[in-house]
Formats: sequence, C-alpha cells, structure tokens
Amino acid sequence: MNEPVTDAIKMVDLRVDYGDFAAVDSLSLSVPFGEVFGLVGPNGAGKTSSFKVLATLMEPTFGEVFLCGIDIALQPERARQVLGYMPDLAPVPTDLKCWEFLDLYAAAHGLPEIERHLRIGECLEKVDLEDKREAICSSLSRGMKQRLVLAKTLLHRPKVMLLDEPASGMDPVSRAALRNTLRSLADEGTTVMVSSHILSELADMCSSVGFMAGGKLVDAGKIDDVLARQGSMRRQIKVQMLDESSVPACRQALSDAGIGVVDAVGALLKFSMEGEGGEQVRLLKRLVDQGLPVRSFEEKRTSIEDVLLDLDQKHHEQQGGKN
Repeated sequence: MNEPVTDAIKMVDLRVDYGDFAAVDSLSLSVPFGEVFGLVGPNGAGKTSSFKVLATLMEPTFGEVFLCGIDIALQPERARQVLGYMPDLAPVPTDLKCWEFLDLYAAAHGLPEIERHLRIGECLEKVDLEDKREAICSSLSRGMKQRLVLAKTLLHRPKVMLLDEPASGMDPVSRAALRNTLRSLADEGTTVMVSSHILSELADMCSSVGFMAGGKLVDAGKIDDVLARQGSMRRQIKVQMLDESSVPACRQALSDAGIGVVDAVGALLKFSMEGEGGEQVRLLKRLVDQGLPVRSFEEKRTSIEDVLLDLDQKHHEQQGGKN
C-alpha cells in the first residue's frame, strides 16, 4: 500500500556540476504542502541551478527530485502538470490584450474554451488585475506585467509553484498584492518556493526559509526557528542612556562585564554579546545596580539579511583558506 505524500517538494542528495565546479552539492530538502518557502543565499550559492532542476529545465548530475511524489526524472511530463514556474522577468507580448495572453496559455494547458473564460477571470482577480482584462499588455507597468505572468502561472492550478525573483520591478502596491496572493495560495494547499534578493519581503511573505552558501544547504525550517539558531551565538544589543554624560561609565561597566567592542553614537551604545535572554537580564540588572541611567535596553532581532551576510562572509573566508 502506497504511503500518502506529505511533501510537495523533496530533493535527496541533489548535485549539479558544471565541469569541475559543484554549483549544488548534496542538497536534501523537503517542503510540505501549504508552505511559502524562501530559498536565499549570496550570488553563486546554487539557488538558480536548484530552481532549474526543480522546473525540469535541467537534469541534475546526481540525486532525486520529487514533486507531489512524482519522480521528475522518470515522469517529467506528469511533474509539469502539477508545476507552475515563473522565471525572473518573463517576456510578455506587446500586441495582445491581457485576457488574450492568458487565453493562449490556458489553451496550451488544454483547458476547454468555456473553462478558460472563467479561469482567466479567477486568475486576474487573484493577482488584483481584473480591471486590466481588456488592456494591451504593453500598457502595463513592469510590476503589473509581473503580476500578469503570475496569473498565467496559476491557470492550470499547480500544486507547486517556483517563483524566481517575483517581486523584481514591483512597486509597494504590487508587492503587497503579491504577498496576499501567495498567502491565499498557501491557505488553499499550494506550495510556493520563492527566490528573491528583496530579503525584507521574504520575511513578510514566507512561512519557512532555507539558506544556501557554496552550493550547500546551511539551514532550513520555520523562519523564527532558523533565525534563532543562526543568530543565537551573537545578539545585537542597543542601550539608550538618559544622556551622553553617562556613556563613559556605561562603557566601563560593559567592559567589566566582558563586552569588548562598544559603539557609541550620542547617548546610544551598540554592542554584541553571547547568551540567551537570561544573560541580557543579568547585564541590565548590573547596569541598573551601578546607578547608571538606562533609558532603554533592547535586542535587535536577527533578520534574514543578517544571516545572509554572515553566511556570505563565512563562505568567502572558507574559500580564502582553500586558496
């Protein structure tokens, strides 16, 4: 008896070589249904190659890939039926109306004519472009064209969607519409994998994230869990004093507590420290017990960008050590 498929995307020991260079190295990752998963990493991390393999546009050197339980190497055509792929800056014809552009692709997917009409309306509404149905594609802004391509990607109701830089060129209104669309799709059980350089958008858009560096998957999981793991060793702290005159005494107290490097701008001190919340509580108590006029004490939450910069730095240091 076949076991039920729980993962929309599953990669096992995926490897992609370009000559002697391993663009993707031993990548194993599972993404369940209903997730909006962000794949991030510095340039050359292996994201684009991974997307091309998932989209059945390139065969891997080694490894297995499954979409909704379908082995894409053995059944690529069947896999494409459950897959929607939106590349970065996909071309849009200049001489067609928006509904004509969508009708062309709906027909290519084999949708009957009556169903095509209804489905085009549903997809335009999904991306908040229903009022542009009769508009010529060339009249759309760049962000609207991106949303139109997203509507095209939705036509055949894919269970897995791959979006490469979907927010590229979008204005804030279009980005908000994109976020709402992806959340709605996830609520309906669709799995979305997004690659983007707009890291602040990913934090609002995704429920899970995976970090790649040097072709390897460094960490993956729920965003808060990954950020907690990656940022647990070094926490950025801000201490706002009541006035600048107390800054030297606070510096000395922090030095006595083992805090080495402290940056000060006016009455604001910034530094990094190790340890969980309990260590911060003890440090704050120490400052207050010494009579220092602390106005505020806060931890700067680790962001996706912070982790990405750390990974990029570590990768370059490792590459430098190999040379």
